Amino acid sequence: MYALIALFDKKTETCIENIWQELKERSISSYAYEVEDRKPHLTLASYHVLKVEEFKQQMESTYKKQPILEIKFNTIGSFLNSRTLIFSPNVTKELIELHERHHQDFERFHDIPDSLYLPGNWVPHCTLANRLSSYKRMEAFDYVSKRYNGMVGKIVELALIDVSQPSKAPIIYSKNLQSTE
Repeated sequence: MYALIALFDKKTETCIENIWQELKERSISSYAYEVEDRKPHLTLASYHVLKVEEFKQQMESTYKKQPILEIKFNTIGSFLNSRTLIFSPNVTKELIELHERHHQDFERFHDIPDSLYLPGNWVPHCTLANRLSSYKRMEAFDYVSKRYNGMVGKIVELALIDVSQPSKAPIIYSKNLQSTE
């Protein structure tokens, strides 16, 4: 299994890593530390089987001039019937266009017809905690909502990760986005 993820600038990444660390220190969640290579991210797409070299070539050409995107996180929440706590970014025209364009340009790689990451199904989010009891989810929500007032950051890189092993998610290819400054 593979996923295409959007990675953040160092300041945003550090802020989310701090939340992960604080939740762990308070014995609320160790989600971030269950996977060796986990980085704060938004997942844009997922694949069961992938012709990796072809995908990398497509990434190189498709994202050659893709500008860095500003992203604002002003919402925390949870999916219905889930045990997660998430940061949800404001859904901007630029974010939706990036996502939709990816799925149009990479359509030949789609092999999960009911993927939650397809346009029309996708809920952009960055997971803060997972596999929480109801009590721990409320505790995590309360802690994060009182401690953080949202954040502004940037998506600076797109990365293909291998998620076939439960305890690892290494980046196998990435493409830095272009600064407009």
